[in-house]
Amino acid sequence: MYHVRFRGKHYEIGYHYGVSLAKHGQILLDHVPFPITQERKDFAYSCISIYQEFFPEILEEIRGLAEGQHCDRNEMQAVLFSMYAIPPACNCSCFAVANDEHILLCRNSDFLTELEKLNTNVIYKFTDDSYNFTGNTTAFIEVEDGVNEYGLAVGLTSVYPITIKPGFNAGLLLRFFLEKCQTTEEVICSIQCLPISSAQTITVADAKGKTAVIECNSEKITVIYPSKEHPFVCATNIFNSEEMIAIQNLTIDNWQAEQRYSTLIQTLGKPSSKINLQFAKDLLSGRTGFLCQYDRTTGKDTVWSVIYDLKEKAIYRVEEILDEKSL
Repeated sequence: MYHVRFRGKHYEIGYHYGVSLAKHGQILLDHVPFPITQERKDFAYSCISIYQEFFPEILEEIRGLAEGQHCDRNEMQAVLFSMYAIPPACNCSCFAVANDEHILLCRNSDFLTELEKLNTNVIYKFTDDSYNFTGNTTAFIEVEDGVNEYGLAVGLTSVYPITIKPGFNAGLLLRFFLEKCQTTEEVICSIQCLPISSAQTITVADAKGKTAVIECNSEKITVIYPSKEHPFVCATNIFNSEEMIAIQNLTIDNWQAEQRYSTLIQTLGKPSSKINLQFAKDLLSGRTGFLCQYDRTTGKDTVWSVIYDLKEKAIYRVEEILDEKSL
């Protein structure tokens, strides 16, 4: 996993990163794990006006990155804006819990092993009007989990879409929330106003202990809060709310999402469970049931695990394959 620190305005950040990569012979578009088709280009073009209205800073960062890489900005936008909306997409597990001792958001990122050395941890410090944050991603510019300076943590799991429309995809939704929101309720309020392109769940936790899972696609948004029966929230690569469960495609390979969700629900829901840091590590590492035990020979695996401890203001991250006793 690469570790990159950014500082400045969005365009400056993108440009300097692009130049730095190019100096080391790294051209981002050479590592895209899917063809940049005309369909993706057309879809990206239809999204530009939406990002211009709601998140123009991200367009500036992409422009800077493309200029620093001496590559076609339209192709870079085709990659970034179509990701998650037009598969393939990552398959992950996420949960959040808040009690008297801990506020935790925890996530396994499951993706292709051939690309795991390109995964990136980022730290953004802005000199323009955005909140600072740190996060992790299998891509670039987009973020798949992270926490910002106000203690807002978010994590995504993608869901195979049955319809797409021009709008924000999962990875750029997370960027927006980390840069523009301070609390879980602000995230929920913001997403009601943003056009959405892809299908996903977004797990959210804030420094006050407010947690939620947002299930959404291009047509519908549903919010799941902790309940007395389930004093936690969790998600894999399927919808589970009554409103969303019928509008998903379960015929594709979602990397055993149902089994992973069952492990989360059963483990987190045990009456005797004391959910603390060690409990979270045990759950993420698969010690309580199937969550990350993929066969690496198939080319897929958990490529990092992360715990955001919002009360302690600490981050615990595993970036490489370790034996069971190491987590």
